[in-house]
Amino acid sequence: MGALRSPRGSPARVVPTYRERLRVPVRWWIQWGLMVASFWLAMIAAIPGPLPWYITGGLLVVLIWLLRWYGSARIVVTDEWFQAGRARIERRYLGEVEVLEAARMRAVSGPEADARAFLALRPYVTAGVRITLDDPRDPTPYWLVSSRRPRALAAALTAPVGPPTTEDAAIR
Repeated sequence: MGALRSPRGSPARVVPTYRERLRVPVRWWIQWGLMVASFWLAMIAAIPGPLPWYITGGLLVVLIWLLRWYGSARIVVTDEWFQAGRARIERRYLGEVEVLEAARMRAVSGPEADARAFLALRPYVTAGVRITLDDPRDPTPYWLVSSRRPRALAAALTAPVGPPTTEDAAIR
């Protein structure tokens, strides 16, 4: 079976039933920005000329890139796929979904952790979900995924799979 096509003949885009981006919190931007500012202050006092400005500008660019990269982890659920970060799995291989509040998430990601599990965790997100896998060929017992809205994520993962949906007009 080929790709789903829109009435105009182009490949249709599947609309996610759930989408979340695990951006870094504002306090990280403030803390690291203050770190760069204090570095600039120390350099401006020690090195004459424009060199401290160039170095600080370079550090600021690296900081922005790192925080945007680290905060770019996405969680996407469609009718057929579940994606957490760069990893993707077909929903038909997903088993039980457990919502984990902060204390339970700490236990599952710490003392009760299985080394074979797939982890998509962020330290600034305290809740998440644990999804067991129903694939006998995959040695991974479960996925542990951070989420700011774990109940909504669990609902999207356990919702019955419907017919494919598109952003374009209905296929006739």
